[in-house]
Amino acid sequence: MNIVVVGAGASGIMAAIIAAREGAKVTILEQKDRIGKKILSTGNGRCNFTNLAQEPQFYRSENESFPWKIIENFSAQNVIAFFLELGIYSKNRNGYMYPYSDQATAVLDVLRMEIERLHVQVLTEHKCMQILPGKKGFKIQTNQGMIKADRVILSTGSKAAPVTGSDGNGYDLAKQLGHHLIPVLPALVQLRCKENFYKAIAGVRVNGTVSLYIDQDCVAEDTGEIQLTNYGISGIPVFQVSRYAALGLYQHKKVTAILNFMPGFTNEQFHYFLLKRLETRPQKTVGEFLIGMFHKKLCDLFLKCSAIDKNKPVGTCTNEEIGNLETLIQQFEVEIKETNSFEQAQVCAGGVDTKEVRIESLESRIVPGLYFTGEILDVDGICGGYNLQWAWSSGYMAGKAAATNGAIKGRKNDKN
Repeated sequence: MNIVVVGAGASGIMAAIIAAREGAKVTILEQKDRIGKKILSTGNGRCNFTNLAQEPQFYRSENESFPWKIIENFSAQNVIAFFLELGIYSKNRNGYMYPYSDQATAVLDVLRMEIERLHVQVLTEHKCMQILPGKKGFKIQTNQGMIKADRVILSTGSKAAPVTGSDGNGYDLAKQLGHHLIPVLPALVQLRCKENFYKAIAGVRVNGTVSLYIDQDCVAEDTGEIQLTNYGISGIPVFQVSRYAALGLYQHKKVTAILNFMPGFTNEQFHYFLLKRLETRPQKTVGEFLIGMFHKKLCDLFLKCSAIDKNKPVGTCTNEEIGNLETLIQQFEVEIKETNSFEQAQVCAGGVDTKEVRIESLESRIVPGLYFTGEILDVDGICGGYNLQWAWSSGYMAGKAAATNGAIKGRKNDKN
């Protein structure tokens, strides 16, 4: 069995290793000068390669049930065991799993060693231009000539972070072969806002909750460290809701975010907290009142937006003025005008429609012998190692199925 894997990211490398372990002759085609470049940037260079907390809602797709059925077949525990066999002793940071060395290079190194041990052929600087299915397998046209294969695994990634090699070429290849795409949009990305005050608060980091609204409906929410930039909002909680913002903007809907800078309090609790603070030092000016709670840049913004004179003694503020401050702090509304580009996105939402892929093998329903892995499919995970988990799980399933011509774990029903 001669298998060609197009793309040498996490999922492609996994697919190649598993297929080779099953006895297939495997060739990897990578358009960059080396393999696994995106792995090196994960986890801020430390490679958060999976997460022990696994739930279906951590994976997103138009075909909602699809991702979890793949994850179940090659779980986080399977991933940890796989890497332990290769030499990666892992450390657990609240469920986030890293190599003990805290080096993403170690993860790539052991994968490369395994590829060499299995005699997988790696052809770098080979860009796939066209995949031609025939009666006896495939012909793959590259920038360096034609390559033949019995089966092809398409692992080209998305359009996110194209500097690492995922430039969206795989989407064109999939469309040429008759597949349809769910709209491809940036995900796990910063959000750019319409207001004009961001330069004044750029660089501030504050714990809070981000609630994302499409028109008037709250579609996603997350809590953590919000980073305020000179153009809008960033940080993990922003990344977690950003794919929904991208979709809303794509659909030309109004997208807003409500920022709660005191998420540990209910509205009522925060009201009494401020009143007690006011009663304790009523002689403080309004400008001094919030010092000790927030960064001074943020305090100044709240006062500017509330139109309260910062030199006014806080004890003389009206109930309406205090109420305005409460609302600004716990329900600060901003309007999203766009996401940052694919260059800044960690992953993409959208991709090859999973309803055109067999769930028990990741084989195309349209082109027999063609398989898909990783980000090219319409699956994206939240921050925290979930996109790499998807890469390992989908790579395992496609690699094994392509080499054995069978479903994983005896699954027969491929309805999805």
